[in-house]
Amino acid sequence: MLVNLSVKEFLSQTAGNDPVPGGGSIAALNAAISAALAEMVANLTIGKKKYEDKEEMMKKLAASANNYRALFIHDIDADSDAYDQVFAAFKLPKETDEEKAERSKQIQATTKIAAEVPMDVARKAFAIMEIIKEVAEHGNQNAITDACVSMMAARTAVLGAILNVKINLSALKDEEYVARMREECGRLEKAAVAEEQSLLEKVNKTL
Repeated sequence: MLVNLSVKEFLSQTAGNDPVPGGGSIAALNAAISAALAEMVANLTIGKKKYEDKEEMMKKLAASANNYRALFIHDIDADSDAYDQVFAAFKLPKETDEEKAERSKQIQATTKIAAEVPMDVARKAFAIMEIIKEVAEHGNQNAITDACVSMMAARTAVLGAILNVKINLSALKDEEYVARMREECGRLEKAAVAEEQSLLEKVNKTL
């Protein structure tokens, strides 16, 4: 599993000539890093006398970020697994009409999975932006720039995952499904960029 590799091993494997881990897994990794940083800011607030009134809020935010982090860690391998399924479908025999039909069916089915996995990452990465906003506003202000980096990583995760959705959508024949997914991609992309910009502008005025 990719998640069991050391940081050096993971980067080395990414840099190699194997297509996995690719952009989808890296988007999930960015999301996991974002969740970890948000959790850190919350934990740096808990137990501080200055933030006693935020203690319970931060505990809940830390727990939520921790849950998301676990999900994103799973997604790192899920994205690579989805690619492997598509690759396997393309290798199916295509000598007879029946084989060609089955191969085409499997390619469409696995490609849809390969679009759903990064879409789920994009949705969740956008969702954690709300957690990041809360820890940035109410958490330990000595870690405010860590919250900003968390937001930047979340935005990268959303946009990176969406690109991987789009490239898979381009191979699908289900026009209604493709249109629905593209519309959601557009909304998420625009909203994620706006959330990042809003926090960075606010924080930069105080630095």
